[in-house]
Amino acid sequence: MGVEIERKFLLKGDGWRSLGTPVLYRQGYLNRSKKRTVRVRTAGEKGFLTLKGMSRGAKRTEYEYEIPLAEAEAILHDLAEKPVIEKTRRRIEYKGLFWEIDEFSGENQGLILAEVELDAEDQKIELPPWIGEEVTHDPRYYNSNLVLYPYTKWEFK
Repeated sequence: MGVEIERKFLLKGDGWRSLGTPVLYRQGYLNRSKKRTVRVRTAGEKGFLTLKGMSRGAKRTEYEYEIPLAEAEAILHDLAEKPVIEKTRRRIEYKGLFWEIDEFSGENQGLILAEVELDAEDQKIELPPWIGEEVTHDPRYYNSNLVLYPYTKWEFK
């Protein structure tokens, strides 16, 4: 069984901007419920289908499969809930861990998040200097919720 253990953070400063290679991501949801999400995504020139279980703390079940790019694009266009999430991701190594920095565009313009995947929920990590407040347990920052409640519509940020 695939398991994802992930923590999410807001960023501070721009020290991360010169790091990593930016890759365009587009993702849409076919199912968004508390118990499960089904997502299709394009990442650069690749397509993926991802199934995720309910979050329990920073942990949840996850299965991801590569699919043809043309099929992923068709699913995003024809079947996914709108708006499709668009973001530029940079993958940055820091102290032995890989951080993914997502800078959102479109309906979520202005939102920038960092995620780090861990081996255990209680794993000790050293935060990079550009990491700010942790938002792991705030459901507003779940990508699946950004479809219904885009960042540009938030009254209090």
